[in-house]
Amino acid sequence: MSNIPPETNEALAKKPAREIVKSEKFAPVQKLYEDISKEIGKLFVGQEELVLGSLTALFAGGHVLIESVPGLGKTLFVRTMGRVLGCECGRIQFTADLMPSDITGAPVYDMQRSEFRFRPGPVFTQFLLADEINRSPAKTHAALLEIMQEYRVTIDGTSHEVPRPFLVMATQNPLESEGTYNLPEAQLDRFMFKLRVEYPTASQEAEILKLHSQQVDLNQRLNEEVGAVTSPTQLLEMIQLCSQIRIEESLIDYINEIVRASRTWPAFHIGASPRAGLALMQSARALAAFSGRDYAIPDDVVDISIPTLRHRVQLTAEAEIEGRTADEELTSLIRGIEVPRD
Repeated sequence: MSNIPPETNEALAKKPAREIVKSEKFAPVQKLYEDISKEIGKLFVGQEELVLGSLTALFAGGHVLIESVPGLGKTLFVRTMGRVLGCECGRIQFTADLMPSDITGAPVYDMQRSEFRFRPGPVFTQFLLADEINRSPAKTHAALLEIMQEYRVTIDGTSHEVPRPFLVMATQNPLESEGTYNLPEAQLDRFMFKLRVEYPTASQEAEILKLHSQQVDLNQRLNEEVGAVTSPTQLLEMIQLCSQIRIEESLIDYINEIVRASRTWPAFHIGASPRAGLALMQSARALAAFSGRDYAIPDDVVDISIPTLRHRVQLTAEAEIEGRTADEELTSLIRGIEVPRD
């Protein structure tokens, strides 16, 4: 998932090889990850980084921001993943006139009972696709802040819990597109990863044309070709199991050094928050579990660093004028930090 190939990372290249020891305790998580990926692949072609990043965020208790142009199958992916995991999924199309109550729901007067009753909004689901989130103004984005952090909605002083597991997958158009807004820093920091979805390869696009050119109803294909391999209850158990992955003190120091270095890096005028360090630790645990290990290694941190940090740092004006990118600067930053060897 990272933009840092192991062969170009000098620190990792010098690190002595470590024998990978798998744990039977976490074998169910590894098998579940493999089964989910295989089942999703029946309808959704390619985009390995999107699949891995989304599942990592799910198992680590985070949310995903996806930047891409329209038409790359994001809605299909969310619906397929919801079907495979046996969970409910929903979609909100963000527009300039969308109101916060359109997302969270609002009290509605019940004439039979002569009282107001809360009508839940579309956010009360388990997998939420927030499509083109940056086409709405900041007041609408704010409606998602409490939900993404605390998994609840507070209306008129009453809190309403959203079902778990809960994953927000928000898509945004490139900022150069007409009619888009910058997401506030507080909103961006709520997302565990920012993933960039690129156009498929020639072979993948040919496979997409073969699979989806027969105009068969998508609901029918989801019911007939894709089956649930788990359930919300089992999924919550696996998520809890991932939290038991061991992270050594040296790896904690490594994560801490990466995050703190972003705050003094010359090309950044805003660095990563402590929440970024927590996201790195949680996602490293999930990646370790996907590999069947009961411990995280530096490679897990490196693999997930760019998607975790790219939306949490901001380039200085000089760096932007020079044409630098956050990914390039983060790559240089991570290469310069010594990797723990034990």
